Amino acid sequence: MFNSFKTAILLGALTGLILIIGQVFGGKQGLIIAFVFALIMNGGSYWFSDKIVLSLYRARELKYEDAPDLHRMVERLSQQAEIPKPRVYLIPSQNPNAFATGRNPDHAVVAVTEGILRLLSQEELQGVLSHELAHVRNRDILIGSIAATLAGVIMVLASMARWAALFGGFGRDDEEGGGGIVGLIAMAILAPIAAMLIQFAISRSREYLADETGARVSQNPQGLASALEKLSLASKRIPLGASPATARATAHMFIVNPFSGKSLMSLFSTHPSTEDRIRRLRSMARY
Repeated sequence: MFNSFKTAILLGALTGLILIIGQVFGGKQGLIIAFVFALIMNGGSYWFSDKIVLSLYRARELKYEDAPDLHRMVERLSQQAEIPKPRVYLIPSQNPNAFATGRNPDHAVVAVTEGILRLLSQEELQGVLSHELAHVRNRDILIGSIAATLAGVIMVLASMARWAALFGGFGRDDEEGGGGIVGLIAMAILAPIAAMLIQFAISRSREYLADETGARVSQNPQGLASALEKLSLASKRIPLGASPATARATAHMFIVNPFSGKSLMSLFSTHPSTEDRIRRLRSMARY
């Protein structure tokens, strides 16, 4: 409940930031153009995210006869999560990881790497799959897309503000409702940073919520905690091959960040601290 509330507050903060930018920018037309542009871009990502990311990682769909035990596990956990069984894909990588995608529970995909199937026990794999199914149940792809749309609006407006400052604010001054040249420059610098930080905070909140929901679905928080411990260590040793652009665009989707050889500052991370996640899960296991 707390993480859902926190997500709502953060989405509200992004919306509020857009309204502030509109005031500084001093005009509604640029705001509308930016919103439509970001909506189109992120709407396409929302509708086709599964196809895009699966193609990027050369994932192939696993039929029931290819991996009957895995399919049975996904089917059972889907029933416990009260969602339709998603399609199951395999990523040809030794990096142990997994992600879920799809625009809603009726069009969902769960993808696992070859590495995770080799590394984890059945109990640990069940914890990971429960976490990914929790993302589907909690509609995190939709929430992430909304956050990306709002952040995208801010990025576009910040870019417009840089040009406006360059050409003297398009003839507006402080008395006309805008923020003047100083306000435009400040917004162009600070707004994208603020939007990024809020978007990352939303991502971290959804990871915590997926851990909590997944632990309840599997009825075994310790299984997920043990899996996270193994995955965190192994991911640092075995990178997931991807271009820098792909890494930046998709890191938030995986259960652990597969591209972080070193720990990042928490504010600039798409994932919460693995140690903190494990501690919370083990705390749940005690009750």
